[in-house]
Amino acid sequence: MAQALSARSSASLGPLRDLVSSLPDLDRPHLLLCWRNHLGGTAPAHLATWLLMRVLAYRLQWEALGDLDASLRRKLERMSREGAESGSLPFSNRSPSTREGVDLRPGALLVREWRGRLERVSVLNDGFAWNGAIYPSLSRVAKAITGTNWNGHRFFGLRSGDASRTKVAASRPSP
Repeated sequence: MAQALSARSSASLGPLRDLVSSLPDLDRPHLLLCWRNHLGGTAPAHLATWLLMRVLAYRLQWEALGDLDASLRRKLERMSREGAESGSLPFSNRSPSTREGVDLRPGALLVREWRGRLERVSVLNDGFAWNGAIYPSLSRVAKAITGTNWNGHRFFGLRSGDASRTKVAASRPSP
């Protein structure tokens, strides 16, 4: 692959480099237009703008430079199978669990967008770290972020609000 890239002249890669480097400056409508003009068709509608930009950059480079070479693809697939068999995939899903059913192990990172900012909370052995302070509960972190009382698990999407309403409704006697 490296030989193929070195064989290509930098002059032929210049327009691609310029196009890919200009993508972060484009808004969503222009990214969609760029997708249609360069790749044809329409972009997946469910992609967030930041992800749309990254997928577009990858696809443009893939179209110009080609896919991974077959031996590397086979090696990656073999490593994936071996990891699945041993149960030790580095990015495998694990089911967390707290009193609401979600296990927050120390080292976990919770991310929530609030008013246009990404808020990151680290799970510690003795609480939760946010903005250099340690809080005893997720609810206290949610209150520090928003200024109002929130259920911390609900604020960070670890529990839905519908489940609690269903339990309350089910426990009421019917008329």
